[in-house]
Amino acid sequence: MSDANSIPVGEYQSYGPRQAKSLLGHLAAEHSLRSAWLSGRMPHAWLITGPKGIGKATLAFRFARYVLATAGWPAAASPPKDDSLEMDPEDPVFRAVAGFSHPGLLTVERQWDPKRKVWQGVVNVDTVRAMGRFFAMKAAPGAWRIAVIDAADDMNRNAANAALKLVEEPPERGLVFLISHAPGGLLPTIRSRCRVLGLQALAEADVARIVGEHRPELAPTDIATVAHLADGSAGRAIALADAGGPALYRSMIELLTDLPRLDLVRLDEFAGRVARRAADAEFAAAATLMRGWVARLVKANGQPAVGVDLVAGEGALLARLGGQLGLEPRLALWDKVAGLLNRVDAAYLDRKQVLMSAFLAIETAAARA
Repeated sequence: MSDANSIPVGEYQSYGPRQAKSLLGHLAAEHSLRSAWLSGRMPHAWLITGPKGIGKATLAFRFARYVLATAGWPAAASPPKDDSLEMDPEDPVFRAVAGFSHPGLLTVERQWDPKRKVWQGVVNVDTVRAMGRFFAMKAAPGAWRIAVIDAADDMNRNAANAALKLVEEPPERGLVFLISHAPGGLLPTIRSRCRVLGLQALAEADVARIVGEHRPELAPTDIATVAHLADGSAGRAIALADAGGPALYRSMIELLTDLPRLDLVRLDEFAGRVARRAADAEFAAAATLMRGWVARLVKANGQPAVGVDLVAGEGALLARLGGQLGLEPRLALWDKVAGLLNRVDAAYLDRKQVLMSAFLAIETAAARA
């Protein structure tokens, strides 16, 4: 549904699930899919769940290549073995999936608006209904067709109802993979009609390895930093690396070490720099880092954090604030900061003001401790 040559790289998209050569940390999930396929009783709809950026879509496209290489379409030049989903990246099937050109695969996702130069906010009903036309097209005898909805969380109500109709009335030799970061928000009837395959956050070492493979130019210290800050999400780590996340994090912690009083001049400079019009990636990274820091504060209990500080004094800062603030104030702070950052685009809020308000909310909580 998307033209890869006309859209920008969005949040986490630089990870390239269609183009990914390997997948780390989800071997058991691969075994589940392959076993179901080889059993001859393959569920027609799969709901792949887990945190954003951990490889859910990568797994779906990886399995799609496996099926398309072995079931009815022209066979792969080097088909995967029965005990593996691995495929040569130079194989025509791999290249067709990576290039959006395989006739047996449809990707359903938010569309790029070339006039406004923004991603549409939702997956709309017309985009989902395209799956019905896709599955109705004639194919070679025995050929399977596969649709990947990435992400199902983005569907509006009408689109979700259209998707429900499809999973309730499955097409012959058709597979649907729904990718979800927050399955609790999906229609219960969609969840009940899919085989659920839950993926867990990646180990930090796996995140670091993936970042190193995709961004080999990064310094080892920066790879380690973004891997630590990404909370098990390779996509998030790569997005942080691309946006200068290590430097942003150092600036943020240096500001917070002034608590319980912030340096407003330095705060104004920092917020203005990351909230400028041409700094979408930087602002998204700053928001991710801020949410992550407050989440760690919520979990702090007054004891120094285990591990090496990424920025000198950050562990002591969390321990100090965690010891001074009770759990309720920390939870209230999370609600305030996360709420501000999560609404910034949907409500067209001023980014600089939102970022400064988030810092000032932390200052207010620290001053009351």
